[in-house]
Amino acid sequence: MSDYTVSRISPTDKRAVRQMDALLEKEGIERDKNLDYSIGLFDDDYNLVATGSCFANTLRCMAVSSEHQGEGLMNQVISHLIEYQYSRGNTSLFLYTKCNTARFFSDLSFYEIARVEGKVVFMENRRTGFADYLKQLQQETAAFLAAQTAPVVLTQTENQDTHNDKDGADASVPTSTQKTGAVIMNANPFTLGHRYLVEQAAASVDLLHVFVVSEDASLVPFSVRRQLVADGCADLSNVICHETGPYMISNATFPSYFLKDSDTVIRSHAKLDIQVFLRIANALSITDRFVGEEPFSQVTGIYNQVMAEELSAAGLTCNIIPRKADADGAISASDVRCLIKDGDFEALKKKVPACTFQYFTSAAAEPVIQKIRAAAEVRHY
Repeated sequence: MSDYTVSRISPTDKRAVRQMDALLEKEGIERDKNLDYSIGLFDDDYNLVATGSCFANTLRCMAVSSEHQGEGLMNQVISHLIEYQYSRGNTSLFLYTKCNTARFFSDLSFYEIARVEGKVVFMENRRTGFADYLKQLQQETAAFLAAQTAPVVLTQTENQDTHNDKDGADASVPTSTQKTGAVIMNANPFTLGHRYLVEQAAASVDLLHVFVVSEDASLVPFSVRRQLVADGCADLSNVICHETGPYMISNATFPSYFLKDSDTVIRSHAKLDIQVFLRIANALSITDRFVGEEPFSQVTGIYNQVMAEELSAAGLTCNIIPRKADADGAISASDVRCLIKDGDFEALKKKVPACTFQYFTSAAAEPVIQKIRAAAEVRHY
């Protein structure tokens, strides 16, 4: 086997980038817009024979020249990328691959989380990673329900009757007769629109799980979003808040580079997201998912359509809640970010819960406000 030089491919190295694009194109891959580290294996004449990249804690855009397949070059690429990820503190790694190459990555100790047949497989490098996450959700739920249940002193007869009625069921675990819902939100930041969605959902179920997207790809940091959602829902006694961890897939982390058109990307993203959600729903006995109506975004509209179809096929209900509106129309986080950018706190106060307003008028919010004001575009996800 020939020796090859491993080199980082800088975005400014036009020759190497052109070679990377050409190699990826041969493999039916378009270079992802979201890459923060790329490498190549080069021969003595500086010709690219293999490449791979990272974005956050994912591996992506990996290919080997057809003339050099069978030389173990992909193993070298993966090993280098894993070592690099470990060096920057990312030990939980994820990748997306075509269905026909998933087995190869299984041999490199990546484990399947979910797949969309014929399109994409979502994998991670921890054998029990997703199972551990599900167990964590169950433990959080049991602790929440135990805290919500006030101790009651029963007579011996009452205690026997209660035991017989429950057939030994654990009162801390939702039963099949309960209606359990889920809401997943980015809350960038938490608005009266988000609060309305949670209120409507909570009024329709016995227990509502609210998942806050953990990925820090938003102008408002996850730690702030998580706290605002928790504070903003604290008065709703049947609402429990969770983190999504790395398993709820955002637009930034979902791969579009080996799917041929935008419609396929949206639908594949939705289907893969729902496959992950269905495993969460099974672990928590979730019967209903609630989403806000999306009158503006075609992408979200397609996503919601696919979601409704997939959930229905799995026996779950998808509830689309009309957006809360005021005199200006539907309340959106994008509009709220615009108000923060413009410093219009009088208008802001009318569109967000008290906890959100208090945060953005505090000294702690100054770095976030400056980040929003410095952003060229605040009307994104």
